[in-house]
Amino acid sequence: MAEDKRPKVGVGVVIHDGAGNIVMGERAGSHGAGTMQCPGGHLEFGESFAECAAREALEETGLKIGDIKFLTATNDVMEEGKHYITIFVTGTITGENKVPQPLEPEKCASWDWVPWSQMWDWSKQQAEAERDGKAVTKRMFRPLVNLYLDYPGLENALVAR
Repeated sequence: MAEDKRPKVGVGVVIHDGAGNIVMGERAGSHGAGTMQCPGGHLEFGESFAECAAREALEETGLKIGDIKFLTATNDVMEEGKHYITIFVTGTITGENKVPQPLEPEKCASWDWVPWSQMWDWSKQQAEAERDGKAVTKRMFRPLVNLYLDYPGLENALVAR
């Protein structure tokens, strides 16, 4: 198998506030452009999932995060012919800054706090629309749709208790 056809490893960072909200933005300039995403990126050689998550969160949003925990993984074949294994982790803000900034605007123009339940609903709507051959107004990045499809029990994973 050609090296460029091997799956790559991405880390999706679910930055949450402990009250059921997560950081999301719209992808630009790469595969999945126009879809909603969580911060994240490629796992570098020798890097742990937590190290990658902390690095990517800081690079993309300016947020320092900690209490990073493995959530799950998805197997994501993208429409653009790319194949990723996405490692989802959760983390909370440890720094004083609580407002995500678009530090890589060519990749994501803005970041917002969105209820986890809203992300879950958008992912559900897209999964159902794809099944029925319909379109949706809010498109989600493939790993988030697969998160919904593969792990329905995570619907209440970030519900404030």
